[in-house]
Order: sequence, then structure tokens, then C-alpha cells
Amino acid sequence: QVQLVESGGGLVQAGGSLRLSCAASGSMFSIKTMGWYRQAPGKERELVATHTSGASTNYADSVKGRFTISRDFAKNTVYLQMNSLKPEDTAVYYCYCYALKRGWDNYWGQGTQVTVSS
Repeated sequence: QVQLVESGGGLVQAGGSLRLSCAASGSMFSIKTMGWYRQAPGKERELVATHTSGASTNYADSVKGRFTISRDFAKNTVYLQMNSLKPEDTAVYYCYCYALKRGWDNYWGQGTQVTVSS
């Protein structure tokens, strides 16, 4: 089984910064995409940012210019640097990867809470 372990969530004031980390482990052969989604109370899960094996990145419009996704391929780890945080960024943030094990499949972490106070 592919496991994703997130860390770095917490409580921060508006305008502050947090850095999320997510490490993938397990006997997967290859990872194409890693990224982050988030889900706020009463809302659907939404894409925040993704990072492909070709080093292409994609961001939600709401976080462009404030969040930066990066990846350590050797460690199978993805990071999300979040700056200029806003109360509307409050959500559970889920790490995601698209990896090859028996076949290509999506895997999810358990989520880490990010709370931004005004």
C-alpha cells in the first residue's frame, strides 16, 4: 500500500505563513503527480496545487502568487509553502499522489488541519 504522511498544519494569524510536507512511502514503482487538495467545512474538496514528474506546476486561482509547491524526487516528498494566508484558506489539506504500484492509481493522505484566524 502507498502511504502519504502529512505534517506542518496548524493555527496561524492572517498574513502569516505555514509549510506543509508530505512524504510518500510503500512499494510503488513510480510517482507521476503529487499535490495538495483542501476541503473547508460544508464545501467540496478542491485542488490547491499539483506538481508533475516533468516539474510542471498547477495552482488554483485563489492561491496563485501566495502558495508555492515544490518536490524532492529523491525523497518522494512534496511541500506546500503558504504565504499571506487568509481566513478563507482555512481547511483540511490533503496530500495526493498518482503512483504506479500494480497499476496507476490515486492515493490520499489523512489530511492536516490549517486554520487561519482573522
